[in-house]
Amino acid sequence: MGNAGRTGVESVYRPKGKLMFETAADNSSILSIDLGLLIGLLVLKRLLDPSSTRDRILFGATVVSLLAIYALWRWHDTLPALTFFAQNLWQYFFFAFEALAIVYTTMSIVVLCRNIDRTGLADAAQSRMEREGDFPSVDVFICTYDEPLEILEKSVLTALALDYPDFTVWVLDDTRRGWLREYCAAVGARYVTRDNNRDAKAGNLNNGLAVTAKETNAPVILVLDADFAPRRDFLKRTVGLLSNPQVAVVQTPQFYYNPDPIQHNLLAAQSWVDDQRFFFDIFQPAKDAWGCAFCVGTSFIVRRDRLAEIGGFPSQAISEDINLTYTMLAKGYETWWLNEKLSIGLSAEGIPEYITQRARWCLGTIQVALLREGPLLGSGFTVTQRWHYLHGVLNWLCKPFMVLLLLLAPPIYWFAGIPAFEADYLAFLRYGVPALFGQMTYMAWISRSRTLPFFMEATHAVTAFAISATLLSAVGKPFGRPFKITDKGGDRSAPRVHWKLASVFGLISLSSAASIIWAFVSPYAASEISSLDFFNLLWAGIAMLISFVAFLVCFELPRRETLFDVDEAAKLALDDDVIPGHVTRLSTSSAQMSCARTLPARLSSKTVQLYLDALGWIEAEVLSRSEAVIGLRLRPTPAQHQQLVVTLFGSSSSNVAESASMRGVIFGTISRGFRGR
Repeated sequence: MGNAGRTGVESVYRPKGKLMFETAADNSSILSIDLGLLIGLLVLKRLLDPSSTRDRILFGATVVSLLAIYALWRWHDTLPALTFFAQNLWQYFFFAFEALAIVYTTMSIVVLCRNIDRTGLADAAQSRMEREGDFPSVDVFICTYDEPLEILEKSVLTALALDYPDFTVWVLDDTRRGWLREYCAAVGARYVTRDNNRDAKAGNLNNGLAVTAKETNAPVILVLDADFAPRRDFLKRTVGLLSNPQVAVVQTPQFYYNPDPIQHNLLAAQSWVDDQRFFFDIFQPAKDAWGCAFCVGTSFIVRRDRLAEIGGFPSQAISEDINLTYTMLAKGYETWWLNEKLSIGLSAEGIPEYITQRARWCLGTIQVALLREGPLLGSGFTVTQRWHYLHGVLNWLCKPFMVLLLLLAPPIYWFAGIPAFEADYLAFLRYGVPALFGQMTYMAWISRSRTLPFFMEATHAVTAFAISATLLSAVGKPFGRPFKITDKGGDRSAPRVHWKLASVFGLISLSSAASIIWAFVSPYAASEISSLDFFNLLWAGIAMLISFVAFLVCFELPRRETLFDVDEAAKLALDDDVIPGHVTRLSTSSAQMSCARTLPARLSSKTVQLYLDALGWIEAEVLSRSEAVIGLRLRPTPAQHQQLVVTLFGSSSSNVAESASMRGVIFGTISRGFRGR
């Protein structure tokens, strides 16, 4: 089947196996082997413990073996002789990135063979501090650049409410806002600014270092981004770990109280994790076991004396966080990862912000790699440390390009007649499917259900074009670009459509669908479908689904205020009638209450009083009601508002899934597809 151009290609580049369908016995035999392998992998997934190093090595070695067999097959049986024809170059180009992805995956599995949990050390360190009354003073740095008060107050107020004897909160304002100075004075925080924005966030932090050195000069510094709220016991859980003189930084993971654009736009906030969850929860503890965990920019503590040794926060790259860790490593100091949910922050709310953030992380990683004193070119690093940084660079080099190639290969085959590689579907069943089964099963096992096939690829696809462009432009000019912050806040109550990106993914999805149709209606279609055609038909179907999911993400749904799931005893007062119940959802301005009895009819459009133990009586307006459930718009006093912020955001609770459900994601995506814009 297919067009004339592709027919000519097949005559020159014929796979080593048969081109037409094999016998039913061949199909049955290979499918039986694949099914048996899948069952074996699922048994391993059930029997092995991902917290065991031995089990990680066993499962990892199994998957690496399957990947190696696949790679050897690809090299030996699917590539034509190397010539400078376009068809040949395309196949070798595709294979180069596929090989890079296999190398990266293998390195990842090696990294994940180890794991460390520092919770016990944190328990012991906290107990020692409390027993001896030894609480080193802490300067809390909150870095802000143009964030509105509705976001910034969550960080400031929860930081002021930290359960720790000796600390000072410093708001480092890089936009010189008079109203913020007044706000800090009113709530009890210290305010610092400067007359320029040199070196972006690193420069802001270094200015804070210089100012506080003359004032409090605390030996420990907690760094928070303006949109991150610490849990009350953050300092008690972390500061004691710095008593080890080799530890310069203690980093905690990032969690978010709102869904990112992909979770939100696919209606999957309760069934799909953010794309950083696997990295924070699984990968960083593994890297920590190798001595290579690194700072991620917020929710970490650092020793002031170690900063003084290296000349402050490094500013040579836009990723001052990873640069900080590797500068410390070169001096022989360590970054420890405490894998506890000690803060929550605001995830990027829109697709442009989400893409900008990932592109900045990519560029920062490349910049640090190219520094003369960096982990690849500088001195003072161990082989393991260099190897780990190379692994991080490969993450950015292979993922975006590989996803794009996977999406573009089927249309190129069907309309240009150029296959990405020479293989019939039976050969792929023999060698490719076992490798895919192994990788998907291993990832589900090691991640404890934090990854999902196809949807993870769709997530990478959304940022793939921007990251690829960043990488290509970095070849010519890796340094000298302005620091781009991630815009947050503002009115997001209206739907938004990102037409350029939607057009790209819509075109890819349509071209994949068109290629499937073309295979059957083309005037050049053969009378019998070949194995190579069948393989590319399946590939086109997968590419169509992935790109369609990415297409849906480009249509942003309106966002409303984040309501937290709670279970708080409450009372509702209407005139002389007091109705008991429980508040089940709560924000700083809204509440949903389930009442113990049927609500009176006169309750509609009334002003009422809501009682919560932590806040007392709060004035509220009735927004909605059913038989025994009422929605309220709260009118708290300034003091009650501040207490609500501390109560909700200082507890590190969130309404976003921390493990994935394929059923939930599929249901949400289908619902979104039918809903449209």
